[in-house]
Amino acid sequence: MKLDIMVVAPHPDDAELGMGGAILNLLAAGKKVGVLDLTSGEPTPFGSEEKRAAETAAATKILGLSWRENLGLPNRSLEASLEARKKLAIMFRLHQPEWIFAPYWTDAHPDHTAATELVDGARFWAKLSKTDMPGERFHPKRIYNYYSVHLKMHAQPKFVLDISGHWEKKYESICCYHSQFVQGREDASPSFLEQLRDEASYWGKTIGVRYGEPFTSREPLGLKAMSKLI
Repeated sequence: MKLDIMVVAPHPDDAELGMGGAILNLLAAGKKVGVLDLTSGEPTPFGSEEKRAAETAAATKILGLSWRENLGLPNRSLEASLEARKKLAIMFRLHQPEWIFAPYWTDAHPDHTAATELVDGARFWAKLSKTDMPGERFHPKRIYNYYSVHLKMHAQPKFVLDISGHWEKKYESICCYHSQFVQGREDASPSFLEQLRDEASYWGKTIGVRYGEPFTSREPLGLKAMSKLI
C-alpha cells in the first residue's frame, strides 16, 4: 500500500499521544496515513502483549487508519542498529511515504531517541542502489517531529496544528490504552488524561484556537503563500 504519510512510533500509543489530532486532520484531507509501531511496548506494569494489541486495535479503529503495522523490535532495548535500520528502510521503500513523522529527538526515554535516530538513518538508506533491500529506491521528502516526551520540558515547536475539530476523537483513541493511562493511576490528581487535555488547550491558546498539537523539524519549512498561516 502506497502511503502519503507514515508515522513512526516507538510504542503503540505514542502516535496517538503525539499527533492523534494531526492523523485525523490528514485523513480528513484525503491523505493516506499509516502508523508503524516499532515495538509492542511490553512489558509494562499493567499491560500484556494481548492486552496491548487489543488496545492498539481499538485505537486504530477510532482513528480510521487502514494501515498500521508493528516492526517487532525489542521494547526497552530499542537500538539504532544496522539490522533495525534496514528493516525500517525497507518499509520506506515498499510504502513510499512522502512525509515521515518521528518522535522529538531529545527525550529521557532511550527508545524514543533511538527511534528518531533510526528514522534518520533509514531515510538515507531507503534511497540506496545496489542493495538487497526489496522495493524501489526512495527518499521521503520531509521528516517532521512530534512531541511525546518523558522530560519535564517546554517544547519550542516550529508550528502548532489546530486540532480543535479532532480533539474528541484523539482523546477517545488515547482512552483505549487503559492499561497505560488509567489503570494504576486512579488516585493521581490531576489525572494523566486531564493533563493531556490541559496541554492540548495550552497549545491551542498559543495560536488562538481551542486545541493544538506542536511539531518541529530539523529542516527548514517552506511556504508558497503567507495566506496559509493562521
